Amino acid sequence: MDWTLYVITDAKLSRGRSHLEVAQAAIEGGASIIQFREKEMTTRQLVETAEKIKELTEEADIPLIINDRLDVALAVNADGVHVGQDDMPAALARQLIGPHKILGVSASTVEEALQAEREGADYVSASPVFTTPTKPDAPPPTGLEGLRAIVEAVNLPVIAIGGINEENVAEVIGAGAQGVAVISAVVSAPDIAAAAHRLRETIEAARKGA
Repeated sequence: MDWTLYVITDAKLSRGRSHLEVAQAAIEGGASIIQFREKEMTTRQLVETAEKIKELTEEADIPLIINDRLDVALAVNADGVHVGQDDMPAALARQLIGPHKILGVSASTVEEALQAEREGADYVSASPVFTTPTKPDAPPPTGLEGLRAIVEAVNLPVIAIGGINEENVAEVIGAGAQGVAVISAVVSAPDIAAAAHRLRETIEAARKGA
């Protein structure tokens, strides 16, 4: 798995561009994973949109992860599902999707990360690292030290999310994250593909300098 640049779609932050347009541009810019995240569509709309995004990710040979909605992930045969601490328990999600799909779990503490590992997660999303306007109800930021503690505690890839951008991503990689998940830094950019490309280049440069 290439965890480098995990782009999460968000219609409210995309300057009027559709989930499909966001995904297409992010892939062009070098996204290595796409997560489809949508809280307001009907189930039918979710399935129809996910099917279209899956065509793009399959062509690009990168995974499609569905946020929260395990039913939608199964319906479109997505590569995996991501659950938060208030969503379906990770152990149950693993049981339902089987052993071969990707299961991601959000964790804001070492304890949550260890539990996710025990319950069958394939990766942990350390969330949020920095203050982020994307999720105003998110737990307090972990900071780089909290991120580093999660990285050291689990034997899973740790993806950093929350307030990450070109200015701070090198520090995040330096703290041990195997990749970063972003919404606004890419989705809200005037040119999504260019923003994704710059961010990916910055991550790769940080890895070389580590």
